[in-house]
Amino acid sequence: MASIWKLLLIGVCIYVVLTAFIYFRQSSLIYYPNMPGRTLEVTPGEIGLAYQDVEFLTEDNIKLHGWFIPNESAKGTLLFFHGNAGNISHRLESIHLFHKLGLNVFIIDYRGYGQSKGKVSEQGTYRDAKAAWKYLTEIRGINKKQIIIFGRSLGASIATWLASKHTPAALIIESGFSSVPSMAKRLYPFLPVRWLTVFRYDTKEYVKNISCPVLIAHSRNDDIIPIEESLEIFDAAPETKKFLEMRGGHNDAFMVSGLAYIQGLKSFIHENLE
Repeated sequence: MASIWKLLLIGVCIYVVLTAFIYFRQSSLIYYPNMPGRTLEVTPGEIGLAYQDVEFLTEDNIKLHGWFIPNESAKGTLLFFHGNAGNISHRLESIHLFHKLGLNVFIIDYRGYGQSKGKVSEQGTYRDAKAAWKYLTEIRGINKKQIIIFGRSLGASIATWLASKHTPAALIIESGFSSVPSMAKRLYPFLPVRWLTVFRYDTKEYVKNISCPVLIAHSRNDDIIPIEESLEIFDAAPETKKFLEMRGGHNDAFMVSGLAYIQGLKSFIHENLE
């Protein structure tokens, strides 16, 4: 009997320690600015694309860094929000793809990522998105009806938040999750994660408030975020909306999906740029 109580006590202790770890280490479980690193490893120039280094300030006076990659025959401008790891230099394949689709591309690093200053936080990433929008619409004077907001993974939630506050030509949500509590419940079903999570990134709620067309893309083979997360976002989104099913894992689906992905994007972009 004593051994049973001892095992129960050990189990309770492990549970408490794991719960405390999840609660106090949430930020480090969501943001990975140092993996693989903050150094910009390559630039668009190294794949033959002209680009401009851009520095701009947020409303709380944080200096952010990004790249503006112009396209001489641009139909519009893509505002690109990347995932939770690495920096803008790790997104050259996507930058090149969108450039070939006839778009200017403006991609930024969140505070605490790449060459951007400050410390990352949920509200901070929203301020970063707001500042990027302001830079395009006010400093560059780009018509909002010529801007498509794009977000991948964590960036999908940030992009959707921004589209709920402003009205772009369209929104593209790729490999997104419906909310942090929803994902946490999938990862830790044995913990009271809905009460533990201090981060929200409630994409499913934000998408209800958009008033532009939305394309939601996800792979059924995604090894990190299940496609069911994006299907929940799709169900919550108002019309007009489309779903593009991809192939491949979380980090390579846009490449593995090949022509089907490119044609899906091309069609959506063509339909929604004046």
